[in-house]
Amino acid sequence: MARICVIGAGAGGMAVAARLGAKGHEVTVLERSDRTGGKLHTKTADGYSFDVGPSLFTLPAVYLDLFLKTGRPLEHEVDLIEVEPGFTYSFPDRNLTLPGSSIGRTTAALHEQLGEEAAESWRQLMRRAGEVWAMTRQDVLGSEVSARQLAAMAKSPKRLKAVAPWLSLHRLARKSLTDPHLVTVMDRYATYSGSQPKKAPGALVTIPFVEQTFGLWHVGGGLGQLAAALQRRVEQVGATIRTRAEVAAIEHDESGITGVQLVDGEKLDADIVVSDLDARHLPSLLGKSDGRQGTNSYSGFALLLALDGESEKLNHHNVWFPEDYDSEFRDLAAGRLVRNPAIYVCRPNDEQMAPPGCEAWFLLVNAPRHGDGTTDTFDYSHPDDVNSYADHLLKLLAQRGCDIRDRIRWRQIQSPLDLSYTDGSGDGAIYGAASHGAMSVLRRPANTSDIPGLFLVGGTAHPGGGLPLVGIGAEIVADKIGRGDERPETEPTQRGCS
Repeated sequence: MARICVIGAGAGGMAVAARLGAKGHEVTVLERSDRTGGKLHTKTADGYSFDVGPSLFTLPAVYLDLFLKTGRPLEHEVDLIEVEPGFTYSFPDRNLTLPGSSIGRTTAALHEQLGEEAAESWRQLMRRAGEVWAMTRQDVLGSEVSARQLAAMAKSPKRLKAVAPWLSLHRLARKSLTDPHLVTVMDRYATYSGSQPKKAPGALVTIPFVEQTFGLWHVGGGLGQLAAALQRRVEQVGATIRTRAEVAAIEHDESGITGVQLVDGEKLDADIVVSDLDARHLPSLLGKSDGRQGTNSYSGFALLLALDGESEKLNHHNVWFPEDYDSEFRDLAAGRLVRNPAIYVCRPNDEQMAPPGCEAWFLLVNAPRHGDGTTDTFDYSHPDDVNSYADHLLKLLAQRGCDIRDRIRWRQIQSPLDLSYTDGSGDGAIYGAASHGAMSVLRRPANTSDIPGLFLVGGTAHPGGGLPLVGIGAEIVADKIGRGDERPETEPTQRGCS
């Protein structure tokens, strides 16, 4: 049995703590804030509830496995609800509604709305995405990966042709899809990792494949209920969660990890530390400088809108695209607030999340990270600028045919500056490093550090952000550490945080 400190009670931290506690280790989770869940959080006020982090649950098998291996099944802990239809996309010239699951049903819906040629091109691309998923699910996403492993995979002509690492997501979409509306839909998947479609790897084509193969899911009462279930499971396996316990330093010597020190001076001895922090800030806790270079992901600017009345034509997930989607990424690269962004609205059809006859909307657009306004950042510390931009987004939505301004009972703004306070990132970059380039997987810090006994989980470490990948990373780390009577695997992969 090892003494393990998990730093951070986000989804990744609690997932790994539950697995390690079930394996017989002595686990203490240290969370700097006064609540668990990290970005996985449902905010409630006046009877309105908003998923202010993840608003979509995909690949639930990752968490079904976690709960099954640590106690009662997930279905006994939360209310899993399949979302149908999946998305409604509104373009300047037409609307497009797609199912929440089934590539076959999606193809049929596209045939009806865009024609046979467009539908067939999507089906063929999803077939290719399925091949990429089969090649990468275990060997890349489900395990630590090195440059040597990727080079070995590239020696397979079949794998190389399917993955096509020389193609960006945008180029792959342009090459494969015959309808420009579908190219725009595919481009948006790059933003799931805070990235640009013309720089993101074509392998991200697996995201819509996963959505359409395994379904889109909601958790009754909001996805924050999943965080609450994770907290209960961590406690049920015997682990301890301490909130308001901020770590100031990770202590180690030449043989490896020795413990952690909190900001109040308290020291905890530990054989192993698992960090669920933004990996960009981990070196400072180790007394080191961060020599890694790379492009940080974008952030998000959100409005929490408490509305009177009900909408007739909206679904759970809705996106309004601009005439020129490329302009969004030019603004982001320049550190400008996007004047004409794609607008996403999560409008849950969940009676637990709004008073009767009312709706709780979570409106989100891509935004530059918070900073001093240089390079690709924007300074969100000026309330007038922030409020003016919120007004602009509501006006823009009205111009696109959805005017809800006279229905707003109250609103709350969540800027990248606000995100930086809650997630400890300092700039609100949601996913740490952006997924730019074929080798972006190697630029994410590995799950195993070069310091024996130090491991990494969470959205800024391998395999990446989003609930499924964070859960997969937790499984990787728990398997490496092993059971309480086993010796952990601590040999580092040749990359990551040092």
